Order: sequence, then structure tokens, then C-alpha cells
Amino acid sequence: MQENLTSSFNNSSADYVVREKQTELERRGIKHCFNAPVTCSTAIKEAVVAGFGDGTLGLFRPGLFPEIKRAHQGTILCIAADDEFVLTGGDDGFFLRTTADGQIEEIRNFNKKWVDCVAFKKELVACSSGKNVYVWASNQKEPEVLVHRSSIGGLSFDETGNRLAVAHYGGVTIWELKKRKWKSSVFAWKGFHGAVSFSPNGKYVVTAMQENAVHGWRIRDKANMAMAGYPSKVKSFTWVGETPFLVTSGADEAICWPFDGKSGPMERSPVCLGKYNNIMVTKVHSLPGENAVFAGYRDGSVLLAEINENNSGILIRGSTGSEVTALTVSSAGTHIFVGDNDGNILWSPLWA
Repeated sequence: MQENLTSSFNNSSADYVVREKQTELERRGIKHCFNAPVTCSTAIKEAVVAGFGDGTLGLFRPGLFPEIKRAHQGTILCIAADDEFVLTGGDDGFFLRTTADGQIEEIRNFNKKWVDCVAFKKELVACSSGKNVYVWASNQKEPEVLVHRSSIGGLSFDETGNRLAVAHYGGVTIWELKKRKWKSSVFAWKGFHGAVSFSPNGKYVVTAMQENAVHGWRIRDKANMAMAGYPSKVKSFTWVGETPFLVTSGADEAICWPFDGKSGPMERSPVCLGKYNNIMVTKVHSLPGENAVFAGYRDGSVLLAEINENNSGILIRGSTGSEVTALTVSSAGTHIFVGDNDGNILWSPLWA
């Protein structure tokens, strides 16, 4: 039997008002301004790769000056990576694979139709263009085409690589690979669904919605989980810690929904942290191995905060006057990359 449960939150944390002209991470890191917005970023080995609004990719490695390479002829819209290569999609209609040494390979040309989302897991790579999702297995020249009724808002494989979540208008379709064939199951909820993710244990799937909300389902019975109360659109979320918490943007604090127990966040209040001069959080990212999260703000600032009710955070990047649009920690947890809508970047070691 389906449950229709709703949770909401109230802003409660104390303001964090201390500002520094330059933080310790800014002093020991690389600060640079590119001439294009930073649109996305992801970790690859000890490095971070970032996509820009002019089609360039930036490779940021410890101890080396950033390496910039032209990849697309327009804005890079989406990015994903593993230890060997980076996948990107752009508004030029290209789906590209770039190796760690900078070699670019065209996987597919969609003839100016935007490549909105990309994803990979193990032997599978996927992208979306329009209403269709295209999935390639290893050494497969032609993709499997998964057709949907509306444009795609997000893609995500689970940890096994056997399930692919596709967000779109009206909910999420979960495709499961059985005997080399993809079988679909629809998880319905009215509205347009964007970024999508499975929980680390694979029991839940969640989306960020156009309607200033986060929505989730318990996969075994399709029970709905409506997480409401956001004053603005949720542009970013991340899984943090062992509980785990689903940490989101969309408010003037980082909103941390607990996902332990059989019903996750339902009928429970989230932990709200990192309130900073009433400025909206636009990007969040976990600190690997820790119960802590980085929160990037509309004014370009970034805080690091542990997930507890009394933690207001440590300022690690001061204001640039431009919204944080990319925030990634290297896989080993040693370096952080921050990028904003004006092309300002910070690449810095986290520890002295």
C-alpha cells in the first residue's frame, strides 16, 4: 500500500556573520578568473575536471597549473567521470569522452540537439537528448534507446550498474537490466523532476523538482516522500555520512534530511546548518569520509560544516559576488574546486 507522506522544515540556525578578507584555503590555493561561467565539475583520481560555458574543459591537479582544453563548440551542460575518462554533453549536440591524458573521442553527434544529462557505471555509459536516453555497453557501437514521454531532467545509475533512474515530467522511470534487456517501472509524482540519485544503499531514489521541492520514493513499494518548504529551486544535493543524510541547496541553510530507518525522512525534521547572512545556498558537496558538507552560496562564499544542530560552519572562501555553480572535492578528499557563474575558480588543498 502506498504512503503519501510530507515533511517540511523551518529555518532555525543562528546566523554566521564572521567574514575574512582572505581565508586560509584561498591563501594557499590557486585563484583564477576565466572568461566563461563554470557550469559543472567532477572528480577524476586526484584531480577535478570542470566544464565551462564556452565549451572548454579545465583539468585541475595538485601541484600543477590548470590545463585547459577546448572540447565543445558551445556550453558544456553536464559531466561525469571515472578513473580513466570524462563524459560531457553540450548544447552543440555532442556526447564526448575525454581521457585522463586529454584525448577527445566523439561517442555521438545529435546534430545540434542538446545533450542534457550524462551518466556511467562500470561497463555502461549513457546520455539523454530530448525524450530519449541512449545507453552503450562496453565495445557496443550502437546504443540501446530508452524512450520516454517527456524531456529528460536527470540520469543516475545505482551502485550495481543494473538500474538506471531517469527523471522527467511526472516522476521517475527506473530501468533494470535483466537478461540483457531493459525493463521499466514508473514512479509517479506530478511536476517536472530534474537531478536524480539513488541512495547509497539502493533503497530510495530522490529527485530535485522544478517546483521548489525534493521528492523521493522507497523503491520496494513506491511509497512517496515529499520534502517541501523550500523558498527557491533546489539546484544541488549530495549524500553525506553513514546515516546517510541527503543534503540539499534551495534555502538560506544546507537542509539535511536523515535517510536511516525504514521510512527515511518522513515525519521527521531535517538538520539545518550553515546559515550565512540569509544568503541562499546554491551548491552542496560532501567531504569524503566525514559527516560534513561544503555549502556554496549565491554570493560566491563557501562554508564547511559538520552535520549537527549547533554547527554554523567555517568560512573557506569569501564572497566573489557571483553564485557558486560548481563545487567538487577530489576523490581522496585532499583538494577542493569551487567555481562560480562569473568564471572565478578556487583550487586549493584542504589541509596544510
